[in-house]
Amino acid sequence: MPTYRDQTLIPTEAIRLAALGALSEGPRQYGDLAVAVRHFASRMLGPTLDVLGPSIETLRHEGLIEPVDPRAGHGQSLKGDTPVRLAAAGRTALVELLKSRVRAPMTDLAKMVVALKLRHLHLLEPADRKAQLQMLVELAEAELVRLRDLHGQQAGESPLLADWLAQDIAQTEQRLAWYRDKMNSLE
Repeated sequence: MPTYRDQTLIPTEAIRLAALGALSEGPRQYGDLAVAVRHFASRMLGPTLDVLGPSIETLRHEGLIEPVDPRAGHGQSLKGDTPVRLAAAGRTALVELLKSRVRAPMTDLAKMVVALKLRHLHLLEPADRKAQLQMLVELAEAELVRLRDLHGQQAGESPLLADWLAQDIAQTEQRLAWYRDKMNSLE
């Protein structure tokens, strides 16, 4: 699975996580799966071809999803009403994606990955859930260091930018507290 050296997800992997996570809830029609993934990604990021371009059909060719009906031949394209499910290899890939890192700073893509991880965190073992929440705590802490440094540099030069950064800092502090609370509730 292509990931950055530090195991953070690339955009196409975020789409994989969305599709495999949706199928973890049970079989879906192929067309409904594509619509659900497109809807989630476009609401998080806006329409963007670099993320939405890769076909979910690729997941089938890689053996991560499979048609529910064994009559759908391996070489045939899936039709919109073909029910598909998560294959055993897809479950393994889903867990691997859920355990991946999220890269700072918190871009829209990183926020989408965090949202997907939180949506499907229950699929991980308790120790792995806690590790993911700890990673999110560390991510928020790093984000605060970056934002506070930038805020300190801009405070005298650009009051409007400093005010805007102060809002980002407050939101990141709230996220950090929330992550810590959720992590502590697992103990």
